[in-house]
Amino acid sequence: MSRSIKIEQILRKLEGLSDPQLQDVDVFVSNVLRTRVEPELESPLKSWPHAPSHKLTDLGAYLVTGATYGKHHYFRSRQSLDYLESQLLTWTHRYDWHVEAWACFSNHYHFIAKPLQTPSNLSDLISRLHSSTGQWINKLESRKGRQVWFNYWETHLSYERSFLARLNYVHTNPVRHGLVGRAVDYPWCSARWFEETATPAQLKTVYGIKVDRIKVLDDFDALVDW
Repeated sequence: MSRSIKIEQILRKLEGLSDPQLQDVDVFVSNVLRTRVEPELESPLKSWPHAPSHKLTDLGAYLVTGATYGKHHYFRSRQSLDYLESQLLTWTHRYDWHVEAWACFSNHYHFIAKPLQTPSNLSDLISRLHSSTGQWINKLESRKGRQVWFNYWETHLSYERSFLARLNYVHTNPVRHGLVGRAVDYPWCSARWFEETATPAQLKTVYGIKVDRIKVLDDFDALVDW
């Protein structure tokens, strides 16, 4: 059978699949391609999001916090943090969420994103993120079946000032955890991306918002094997 005939047969099969099934196929193909061009367990390259918009739509935005089981520091190495961040950016993109801020740590993460279509797929997005990163770190450490993630929490942001204050909080979160003196020096958060892509007006607006009174689930310590 020729290569062209095989491709036609595959395409015909794909036409009858539902959207969730197509997403599964997309993940499978991506994994196959990655194993062909990357060494096993190598952290994928970071796919930066588009420039920040900072304009709320009728759907608003969501602040999401995820925590590891028992707050264990499963992602304290540079390699594992690279992988966690890259998967966070990958899955939010695949589920049509526009990321506005993020910060990844050894035992938790935060991100703020806006749904481009519907927020109803957020739980599926998080499930994919936790599954892919949990399986990856367990394979890396030869701990098949270990529970890596505990839960996640979401906060709907529908007011602009509340949204901007939490953007500030997440961008600068590594400083609050005592990991760096400047957020831009922490490789696994959005501060450097934000400062390189945002307009001067956006920088002034976000960093000018006070965050001392906002409430964010963040009772974690954080470690990094620099």
